[in-house]
Amino acid sequence: MRVRILATDSRAWQLTVMMVLFVGLLAFPIGCGAERDGGLRPVVDEEWQPWQVLETKSGRVLPFSEFITNLERYDIVYLGEEHHNPYHIQAALKVLDQVVADGIEPTIGMEMFGWDGQAVLDDYIATPQPVTNEFLEQVRWKQNWGGAFEDYAPLVMFARDQHLSVRAMNPPKPLIRRVVKVGLDQTRQEPEWERWGFLQEDIVDDPAYREKIVDQLRRCHGGTDEHFRTMYEASMVRDEGMARTLAIRQEEFRRENGGHRRMIVSYTGGGHVQYNLPVPKRVARRLGGDVKQTTIYMTSFESDKIADVQALIEESIADYIWLTPMGKSKPAQPCR
Repeated sequence: MRVRILATDSRAWQLTVMMVLFVGLLAFPIGCGAERDGGLRPVVDEEWQPWQVLETKSGRVLPFSEFITNLERYDIVYLGEEHHNPYHIQAALKVLDQVVADGIEPTIGMEMFGWDGQAVLDDYIATPQPVTNEFLEQVRWKQNWGGAFEDYAPLVMFARDQHLSVRAMNPPKPLIRRVVKVGLDQTRQEPEWERWGFLQEDIVDDPAYREKIVDQLRRCHGGTDEHFRTMYEASMVRDEGMARTLAIRQEEFRRENGGHRRMIVSYTGGGHVQYNLPVPKRVARRLGGDVKQTTIYMTSFESDKIADVQALIEESIADYIWLTPMGKSKPAQPCR
């Protein structure tokens, strides 16, 4: 096991609270802006409306046809959502439906499933079985994600109808909870670390991302330095695990070397795509930089959020920002 980390037992209720905060913050942009190359991006307020796509490098609104043409040039397209916003699922389906119509076969990567549910997920997609409590238990939905399966079922149903592969992106949640509870060094000595194939994996610290996530934890949620350390280590393990899932699939495409044009559409919380730091950067490292990737940050939009969107453009939160209607309720305000 090779772990590169620059930074050097809590009670059950503390662990639970910190895990909820940890997962939640990854749906939203982290604190301060990223480094900006060449100064601020142009910000063009063209009376923005929900369902518009903004190109961050220019600030302009893209026609959907141009947006899709751009996306189809890439090997991996990252969609970052606000969790449980049904309009973000609709946005993902708009992309998937169009790329399929254009003769491209996408693999859908989903943060909402853990590796320990992949076999059951494969069986479910391959057969016309209904959603049952038994399926949800076997796929470990409650353990790895929770919430209503119906929120994300449309992506799974689309994959089943179109005979597409869905890849469970997340390392199993019990493994992540162990990292949060006891830290990375101790967890990697335990049997579950080897069971899930991490012995030969690099868990690479990224100082820029570490600075952002730890800063937000300190300012927004409180806690101890020990909590911040283990939660950051858990975030690295999650991001590295998700990157491994996507890199393996991309390598499979290369080995097949022929047939249909293929791509990966990754669907996760926005925190896993922002500034290209969490998952995309790790995928690029694993593939030696030989991969074309692009990121889309989806955000609920109302007229009073213009300043927030302008800030996202200036910070280059992603390659594209997709404005959508508000979800079931207004999302929590990001802590800045």
